[in-house]
Amino acid sequence: MLTIHAADLLFGARHRRPGDPTAVAVDGGLIAAVGALGQLVAAHPQARVRRWPGLLLPGLVNADAVELLEATYHPDPREADELGTQPLTGEALDALGLDEMRRSASARRGLQLMLAHGTTAVVGPFTLPEVRSAVARSGLRLRERAPGPQREESGAAPSLDPFVRRPLNAVPDGDLTPGAPADFAVFDVPTDVLPARALREHGARTCVATVLGGRLVYRRR
Repeated sequence: MLTIHAADLLFGARHRRPGDPTAVAVDGGLIAAVGALGQLVAAHPQARVRRWPGLLLPGLVNADAVELLEATYHPDPREADELGTQPLTGEALDALGLDEMRRSASARRGLQLMLAHGTTAVVGPFTLPEVRSAVARSGLRLRERAPGPQREESGAAPSLDPFVRRPLNAVPDGDLTPGAPADFAVFDVPTDVLPARALREHGARTCVATVLGGRLVYRRR
């Protein structure tokens, strides 16, 4: 069944009209159409419609995934009393003496956190078999690191939020065009300012929905 995802604003020069809802129609794992919500609903009256607040743009690529999954421990909520809730790195990570099972569980939690930040693709390669397996099972797209110098904010640590270290044009993975994979995310940010400013100021933690291969894989409750 075809699904229409509508937001206040669709990323892209042709669709920057705050107040006039824009939408993406998804058929299977692909984008079927992009345009004004009213037009898409009229063309597909039987489609399921999902309404989201804020800005809809292509899913994000997280270039820090190796550090976040192989050099970081994401505590289980049941470990909060002992380890806290923040990711552990460096000496704190080494002190845990993780076995393969705990590394795998941490990677799965890290991947879920990435989905909650609008990520649909990660940059490898991954060296730990348990992490490679977790990434493969997650369905996230695996990308190779681009050659040449990386465009990063100096001094910024690896982050679940891809906007922290990279400009907006370096973060989306793919585009919103008919026939492209239906990988996108929606962020509840102001749409009366430039997207780059809104996303930089409010961050990927504002993600309300992530769609990967046409499937709604994250939805803020």
